[in-house]
Amino acid sequence: MSQINTIFYVLVLIMSVVVHEVSHGYAAYFLGDQTARLQGRLTLNPIKHLDLWGSVLIPIIFILSQLGLIFGWAKPVPFNSNNLRDKKWGVLMVASAGVVANFLIAIIFGLLIQVSYSYGFATESFLFISSTIVLVNIALAVFNLIPIPPLDGSKILFSLLPPRLRYIEDFMEKYALVFIFIFIFILWKFVSPIIYFLFSLFTGLY
Repeated sequence: MSQINTIFYVLVLIMSVVVHEVSHGYAAYFLGDQTARLQGRLTLNPIKHLDLWGSVLIPIIFILSQLGLIFGWAKPVPFNSNNLRDKKWGVLMVASAGVVANFLIAIIFGLLIQVSYSYGFATESFLFISSTIVLVNIALAVFNLIPIPPLDGSKILFSLLPPRLRYIEDFMEKYALVFIFIFIFILWKFVSPIIYFLFSLFTGLY
């Protein structure tokens, strides 16, 4: 990946994680919690959302490791589950909102790519921009579904756990960074084929 392409990739990543986090905030807001709004997190301003590990260090690690993709996360948007109107499924819906937003972006730009081929305006620059957006958002969605804190998959998992298994949440939060590095350097090879399969499914490109 050239230096210019890498910079563009990182910029797409930053805006994608911002949309991801804002989606959490709006989901909580529509379900009755004002926390994100009161803390100024319902904004697309990336400065409000960037996280040292997820937005800077993890992407750098991916760049240096040459794993083929670059992704990460932003500062989690705060919400108070006690304020949610739906006490049973509210946390799960808020946690899922970011992943859903990323998949919707990937699907929309994937359809644009397919339409561009159908109508003959699939230029090289358009395909590069659109395919990068699709790939980054798929990677971000799939990565965030991994059940490791602070990723959304962990919140989805923990919201489904019965009270007697809450010790699992404490254990995983304590060793979260260890689990993330194990995933990146050992388990990633099992997840990346899923991302590329979805990329081909959404775009028709191989």
